[in-house]
Amino acid sequence: MTALELAQWQFAITTIYHFLFVPLSIGLTGMVAWMHTKWHRTGNPEYLRMTKFWGKLMLITFAIGVATGILQEFQFGMNWSDYSRFVGDVFGAPLAMEGLIAFFLESTFLGLWIFGWGRLPARIHLATIWAVAVGTMLSAYFILAANSWMQHPVGVTVNPETGRAEMDNIFAVLTNSTVLYAFPHTILGAYATAAFVVLGISAFYLLRRRHTGVFLPSAKMALVVGSIAVFSTMMVGHFQAQLMTEQQPMKMAAAEALYDTEDSAGLSLFAVAAWETTPERLDVNIQVPGMLSFLSTNSFNGEVEGINDIQAQSVAEFGPGNYQPIIGLTYWSFRAMIGAGTVMFLVSLWGLWLWRRGSLVGNKWFTRIALASIALPFIANTSGWVFTEVGRQPWVVQGLLRTDNAVSPSVSTGEVLTSFLVYFLIYALLAVAAGILYVKYAMKEPPPVDEDLSSSEDESLKMTMAY
Repeated sequence: MTALELAQWQFAITTIYHFLFVPLSIGLTGMVAWMHTKWHRTGNPEYLRMTKFWGKLMLITFAIGVATGILQEFQFGMNWSDYSRFVGDVFGAPLAMEGLIAFFLESTFLGLWIFGWGRLPARIHLATIWAVAVGTMLSAYFILAANSWMQHPVGVTVNPETGRAEMDNIFAVLTNSTVLYAFPHTILGAYATAAFVVLGISAFYLLRRRHTGVFLPSAKMALVVGSIAVFSTMMVGHFQAQLMTEQQPMKMAAAEALYDTEDSAGLSLFAVAAWETTPERLDVNIQVPGMLSFLSTNSFNGEVEGINDIQAQSVAEFGPGNYQPIIGLTYWSFRAMIGAGTVMFLVSLWGLWLWRRGSLVGNKWFTRIALASIALPFIANTSGWVFTEVGRQPWVVQGLLRTDNAVSPSVSTGEVLTSFLVYFLIYALLAVAAGILYVKYAMKEPPPVDEDLSSSEDESLKMTMAY
């Protein structure tokens, strides 16, 4: 493998690993803040037990998410120096805002929430966890603004002398139409992720009819949040896909394996082609007639551009080269995301039906499905990001900078391989630590009602400081 290919693999693996924790952290923080609010308003100790129990898992997620996120930044200077040089003037502002505003906000108030039990006035202490929730969403917005600029560059001028993108309108970068769809899609997906983790763990306890005062309301909350979040994510995703059709037509054509421009284009349900990076045709294609045109243009007779025509346009505009992504990976990652989301919605509807019947507690089949469904949001999140990033290739900045021109020119294959192996070892150790901590504290029962639950000297604090 070349240095470029190894650098791509390294960045892809570390980013996917990091993104396992980011949406869970965002969603759990908001759900814990709501549990804390319910305890503050009602005085019901069961809500405080919920806050403490799920708060421990939130803290583990936050800690590992921060640790894995820090490593991301080192790769820009190590393997992608030409990319960093090109985007530095643009990325400086949103990433600085993320660090100075969002990250400091969430980390500072998270510390106050951890140490504030029994020390801060109740309302102020409650406000700290909501500040953390707001901080996580602000952090996501600034990061997504930077990523959305890569998908749809706005507010910049490329200096022909320096060969760098120079930002001339920060407002355009922060209000990019791409981020205005990507942000709600990501945040809603984050709440769906947290909801299904809460639902799965709660179902495990409900099957054994243990601590139903904590886990029955937790499961009900997860079902409400999950069903709303999943449905809303799908709706936002529909309009986001229509925007992608305009801004990144090759990505959406590859997502449907549509080779030729068509009127009344069919929606592909299952397609098979030759085992190649960019096959020239499909061998099998099962589709719903006219549905792709309707989803893309709101008309069953609408025209949808195909891969071959977009490739020809790209050659005419940017010069000779292959402007197609890996078709199979783009196609199937798109379906994995949609399929996982559809199953999540069905599971949440089933859970709501069982809740209405009063049979959530002790239901063996639902418990098994709910536990298995914990994996679904992570499949959706991962495949969604694979689709987003792979579908943009060969561009790292759409229409401005190719990926093969972004890699560090002086870094050898051996050097990239060395850093790849070191990162792999570090992330493997973090995976073991995360797994042990999650299982330990998910299986550790909530504190009893007669314990001083508002004390600051609880095990979650000790665990967090030790970690």
